[in-house]
Amino acid sequence: MQFSVMRDGLCLRGRVDKKGDGKCPAVILLHGFSGDMGCEKGNIFQMITDRLGDAGMAVVRFDFNGHGESDGDFSKMDVLNELEDAIAVLNYVKSLDFVTEIYVAGHSQGGVVAGLLAGCYPDVIRRLALLAPAASLKTDAQKGECMGTVYDTEHIPEMVRIGGGLPVGGHYFRIAKWLPLYEVAGRFNGPALVICGGEDVVVDEEAASRYGQAMKDCKVERIEKLDHGLQGKGQEVMLQNLVEFLTTGKD
Repeated sequence: MQFSVMRDGLCLRGRVDKKGDGKCPAVILLHGFSGDMGCEKGNIFQMITDRLGDAGMAVVRFDFNGHGESDGDFSKMDVLNELEDAIAVLNYVKSLDFVTEIYVAGHSQGGVVAGLLAGCYPDVIRRLALLAPAASLKTDAQKGECMGTVYDTEHIPEMVRIGGGLPVGGHYFRIAKWLPLYEVAGRFNGPALVICGGEDVVVDEEAASRYGQAMKDCKVERIEKLDHGLQGKGQEVMLQNLVEFLTTGKD
């Protein structure tokens, strides 16, 4: 089922995947920096969706502002307005009459947003899964680095072009330098799982361990032969562990 929600004049587009009738928990999946909701065959988000659907759960996916099918300019995206996007979708999911509980899972920057969302709504979200959460975006901004691009962190330009020319607004980095990532995520007191890959060269394990320390009921799993994109020989282990964690709380 396709859906759309409005957030500050922007139309955010997504879809709900649900097998069968009746009530069930819903998992909101949050994609990463410059990604999308991942509906094509073979995409890791589609694989997660299929596994959770087989386990009797609904999955809600959407494109953040400036990504995929949603409105917006990518260069105007930042972590805080992605959090606003996630809140708008959370409110939509709360309105669905078949939803019994709401869980959230996020990958990379989507994992950062998921942690912030859960910390803001600990009374609404029941389970939280962070997949290679890119909390290093804060320390990278403090150093003046982003995906191989270097800039003056004390005099950040209006636009920084990374990854072969991808435009990122300077405000993104000014905000990222001061985000209270672990402090907000630490307000979430439900069951949490953080997965990091042994072959992740984008985000180091310190981010995973700090999330684990910040949250009261959090398990951190390091999966060998898994990279930042959740690819590699460790992918099946990651999928099994994620689905097992999310379905443990299923009614």
